Amino acid sequence: MGQIKVEKNAGGIEGLCVIEPTVHGDARGYFMETYNYNDFKEAGIDCQFVQDNQSASKKGVLRGLHFQINHPQDKLVRVVSGEVFDVAVDLREGSETFGKWFGIVLTAENKKQFFVPKNFWPGLLLLS
Repeated sequence: MGQIKVEKNAGGIEGLCVIEPTVHGDARGYFMETYNYNDFKEAGIDCQFVQDNQSASKKGVLRGLHFQINHPQDKLVRVVSGEVFDVAVDLREGSETFGKWFGIVLTAENKKQFFVPKNFWPGLLLLS
């Protein structure tokens, strides 16, 4: 894989992935590729993103607790400022891990991303 390292089946739950992009830093700052279809496909994440959202919240806010029944969506979550505790609950009927959850701290500093496939219940708690 080119510019990413992928931890597949995060928390032992099939489909959840923690993605660490390669960060190229120097005295001026840094550059990183946040998404590349070919790298993601090679890692087994073969989906086409059709929407990009960004939100800002205050410390202690709980966001996201929603689920799309008619139009399920894959999600790629990252933090550009501060830190969050991001969680995904497996709601896939018939899944061996139905009802199980995995959480990860995402920060502007660690630059990790969390891929949450459709049919999971996502949510995040703002830590800063």
